[in-house]
Order: sequence, then structure tokens, then C-alpha cells
Amino acid sequence: MERYGTVALIGAPSTGKSTLFNRLTDTRREITGKQYGITRDRNYGTGHWLDKTFTLIDTGGITGENIPFQKEVQNQVELGIQEADVILFVVDGRAGVTNNDLFVAKKLRPYKDKVFLVVNKIDDKTLMGDSYEFFRLGFGQPYPISSEHGLGLGDLLDEIMKVLPREEVNPYEGALTFTLLGRPNVGKSSLANKILGQERVIVSPVSGTTRDSVDIRFERDGRKYVMVDTAGIKRPGKVAEDLDKYAVIRSADAARRADICLLLIDAEEGLVSQDIHVSSYAMDENKPIIIVVNKWDLHSHGMDDQQKFAKEIQAYFKFASYAPIVFCSAKTGSNIKAIFQALHHVDETLHRKVPSSLLNSLISRAQLDNEAPDFNGGRLRISYCTQSEGVPPTFVLFVNNPNYFHFSYKRYLENAIRKEFGFDCCPIVLHVRSKRSYDLLQEKKR
Repeated sequence: MERYGTVALIGAPSTGKSTLFNRLTDTRREITGKQYGITRDRNYGTGHWLDKTFTLIDTGGITGENIPFQKEVQNQVELGIQEADVILFVVDGRAGVTNNDLFVAKKLRPYKDKVFLVVNKIDDKTLMGDSYEFFRLGFGQPYPISSEHGLGLGDLLDEIMKVLPREEVNPYEGALTFTLLGRPNVGKSSLANKILGQERVIVSPVSGTTRDSVDIRFERDGRKYVMVDTAGIKRPGKVAEDLDKYAVIRSADAARRADICLLLIDAEEGLVSQDIHVSSYAMDENKPIIIVVNKWDLHSHGMDDQQKFAKEIQAYFKFASYAPIVFCSAKTGSNIKAIFQALHHVDETLHRKVPSSLLNSLISRAQLDNEAPDFNGGRLRISYCTQSEGVPPTFVLFVNNPNYFHFSYKRYLENAIRKEFGFDCCPIVLHVRSKRSYDLLQEKKR
């Protein structure tokens, strides 16, 4: 596919920008709903038209009204405008020209040459005449569309592609992808900004500011990364708003897409049960976790406080005892380098391959040292073990009967493999197959 430049969606609140984003990217990544002013940060996706793709930026609705977060949203919109090769000025065709539209038009006047006026919510031909009112905004021919039903998008996209510059593809391939997970207000957006060195994500002392996941590509010391900043996850019983439900889904999706998950803990508040709930998103996807203790600058500092806190964390997260722990402060920027060191170590471990000869030697010794217990009417015998492709490190055991595999023996073998081959900071997966499966595999090889 040919790759083209960047298109930004700009407009007042509730004009349907996020629905248009979903339609053009063929996803449900952006949060949409009837509530006024949902999107706040810049959100990035890949738009598609025929055999062409382009970068699409959704932005928060801007208005001249004095409402919460409006200053931060306008800052994000300004950055989106600067990045864009083409701007889609999205208005609500049903509402007619509003004061908010006039406010946005004034903001976009200096960029008139790259603005397409898009009149949204024109759901049938009888409403086409409603788009003519928008000529008075001063951006030329309006393009009537329905982002919900896809009407009029073909003509609009044909015109956009005529002026959108072609560019080199910049895929995620070769980049280390990580996500920031944590309950609300633990400092995820502040840490994202500190890592990037710019105000890419809105930071506010109000709990739960970020609701969208934001994919951010960047380079550091010659290496490529993609960081996914997500909304804070609330306890299930507290997820009352539809928006918070969508945000939880977004966080689960971020954990699925990431190579590594950074689980942020609030040093000032300490460990709470919600931290375990948040970690489950990574655990359910078998993703490695790096536990990042943020706001360490606000913690009382005794001589061995870090060591004590680390032991408390390990006791709390027994199911992820392998997880590296990093103490940092997003506010002061202290120890950010250690986060990247942990990322590199985990990434190297994730992709480590073990020769089958060494693996089978270990499995033989492990069975001699500790024979499998009787379980389900028999005793497990492992004939062969091999490492399969992909991450996390996955090992296939060919056995006499998979039903004889007791969970305690599985844990024993996991620990043996982890210790012998240095899988000290990531999950490993064991699959069992019958010896007959191995015999059939060998016959196919012959």
C-alpha cells in the first residue's frame, strides 16, 4: 500500500470527529458517545482509502466557552494543526453554523490553504441543502458527509488524496512497544511526557484525565519505540460511566498490543488492591511487567526504604515475582534511564532462544531430581521438549499423557527453565502435547 501524509480532524465538540476517525481507520479505537466533549488528547490512527493509507489525528473539540480542560485541549489541537498536511474542519450539518464553529473558523483562518470544510451528519439526500449555510465560514465548497453511515466519504477522500503528500512508510516493525498501565492519577501521563520530553499528553491533577489510548512513536539513543499511554483503570464496581467502560477496554487492548507493560505504582499512596486488578490486563495476555514505583520523590527516604518497598511489592505480586522493579519520579525525571535499561533487559530475555539439546538435558535432570507426582491415574513422563517461535518464551513438552500434568509440577519446570537459562524477568509458557503428536511430527520431517 502507498503511504501518504497526515490529516487532522478539527472542530467544535460533538460534531462527530471521533465517529469519522473510526470510519476512516476502520476501528473502534476512539471513544465515542453522546456526552459532550469526550476526546481530549490527540489520538493517532491509520486512515485507509482504496490502496492508500495516511496518518489520521483526532483532536478534542475546541470552544470559546470556559469549560474544564479547554486550555489543555486547545494546546493539543494547536500541535495537531502544526503536524497536519491536510485539516478537516468538521461541523454539524444538523445544528447549522454555531458560535463554536465561528470560534474554530477563526483559529483555522491562517491555515486556510490546507483546510477542507466537512459538513457531517448529512444522513440522506434531503439534507444536502443544509450544507450550503456553511459557505459563510469562508472555507469554500463544503463536503456533505455522514461519518456514521459512510455517505459522501468517497468524494471527500478522492479530493484529499490529490493534495496529500506521499511519504515513506514508518511502521512499528523494529520498534519496542510498551504501554503504561495503572489506576487513575498514578502519573502515567506525566511519565509519558517526561519520557518524550514534550507535552504530548494532557497532565492534570484531576483523577482520570486521560480516557483514550495514545500510540506515540519516538526514538531514544538510536532505538525506535512505540509508547501506548492509556486511561487509568478503575475498580469494576466503580466503572459507572460508559466512558470508563470504554477506557477499561482500551487498556486491555493496549496490553494486548504492547511487547512490555509498565505497571505504575503510587509510592506516596502505597500498594492497593486495585494495582493487582490493573496488572491482570498484562497477565491475561502473558505480557511481561516492569513495576514502576512513581512519585518516589514524595516518599520518606530511609536508608533501606527501596529494599523494604521492593520486598513488599514482591509479596504483593507473588504471581509476577520475576517482574523488575524501578523507582522513579516523573515529576523530577529521576531514574527514567533505569526504565529503559529494564525495557532492554526484558526485551532481550523475551527473544532469547534455547537450543533443544540444552533444553532436553535440563528436563531430563529435572525429572531425575524430582519425579512427577501421580495425578489423574498416572505419572507424567516427558519424552522431548522444544522451544516454539514467538513471545513470550514458549516451550512445548511431549509427554505420555497430558492429563497427568499437575499444576505444581508445571510450576516446578517453569522455575527450572527460568533459573537455568536466565528467563529472570518475563513470563514463560509451557504447552503439553501427547508423545504421539511428536511421533507424527517426526514422520512429516522424514
